[in-house]
Amino acid sequence: MVNSSQIPYFILTAYFDMGYLKYLYFVIVLMLYIVIVVANAFLIVTICMKRSLHEPMYVFLCSLLVNQLYGSAGLFPFLLLQITSDSHTISTSMCFLQIYCIYTYATVEFCNLAVMSYDRYLAICCPLHYEARLTSKKVALLIALVWLYSFIEFLIILCLNLRLKLCGNVMDRLYCQNYYVTKLACSDTTVNNIYGLFAMFLTVFVPLIPILFSYTKILRVCFNGSKETRQKAVSTCTPHIASLINFSFGCCFEVFQSRFNMSGIPGIMRIVLSLYFLTIQPLFNPIIYGLRLSKIRQMCRNVVVCNK
Repeated sequence: MVNSSQIPYFILTAYFDMGYLKYLYFVIVLMLYIVIVVANAFLIVTICMKRSLHEPMYVFLCSLLVNQLYGSAGLFPFLLLQITSDSHTISTSMCFLQIYCIYTYATVEFCNLAVMSYDRYLAICCPLHYEARLTSKKVALLIALVWLYSFIEFLIILCLNLRLKLCGNVMDRLYCQNYYVTKLACSDTTVNNIYGLFAMFLTVFVPLIPILFSYTKILRVCFNGSKETRQKAVSTCTPHIASLINFSFGCCFEVFQSRFNMSGIPGIMRIVLSLYFLTIQPLFNPIIYGLRLSKIRQMCRNVVVCNK
């Protein structure tokens, strides 16, 4: 048995021999990464530049977009390197850094979506009190809590993993995952497992409470309200609901793959599913918010026209 800090690297066995096709895959992944960076960065700049977009809804959206750039940075450069490499290894320090980056990205994303659902609840159900309840200070506090909560929660998991005694360094994955590091442990993982379940409970159910509360109230107002109220709810909530469903879908894929035997599914399909929530969500949100929110569309047009 050796301490995790004494293992120099981990071997990732999910990669297969791609031959000359690896250059095609490299170009595809690189183009996908460029599109994600450009799309998210463009919306962030648009929101920051236009004072008319300095409303809680768009500030929360900006936080969501920043998180997607952060999560993408934890995966794509590494993925591009692995595609062109013949030895699919990652140093121990980089492995734990990647775990921390990807898991905090997922937690921030879900918590941010929870805060955005509360914002929509106030805008639709309490429009007269919206500005009083969501002042700039409260918005900044909520965003700070979302990020600090996520970073502190998984810092504890990271510290618990570093003390584990490991019996191996082989993971059948495309990137490092906390669950697989724990599976390699020879030492007692009781504390890790208990805190892992506790952290999963916090990660899922704490954000789920405001989401369920907000949409229960919104649905009640829609059923009892005017046609104008229903139209407002549909136009502003559709991007959020679509983003929430897409992200939850991707996370469920990842959890099922980690916990259950998926050998019956073709290898290429398992690869796509394992990368879904890290690739499709950062690509999906700029598109869905850019298309559905008229204010964002108009401001994007103005930014493009001004730069010509």
